[in-house]
Amino acid sequence: MPSLNYIHGHAVMEMMVASEKAYTRDSLKEDILARFGSDTRYFTCSAEGMTADDLITFLEQKGKFVSQGSGFSTHKDKICNH
Repeated sequence: MPSLNYIHGHAVMEMMVASEKAYTRDSLKEDILARFGSDTRYFTCSAEGMTADDLITFLEQKGKFVSQGSGFSTHKDKICNH
């Protein structure tokens, strides 16, 4: 049985900032899975055990995404520093 990796949601947001591209939910999920793997679970300052889909929904609900063209991205100032 594969062991799960646990990655903070900030790592996903930092990946988004570094890519400098606009995402759709599907393209963000593809990049998350390619970078961190399908067995990874995500946590944030207030939630844990999330799948990539769960994390995308969580970040969207927390207002972490910024509209960019026909998609969205994020900004460094959306990443909390605690």
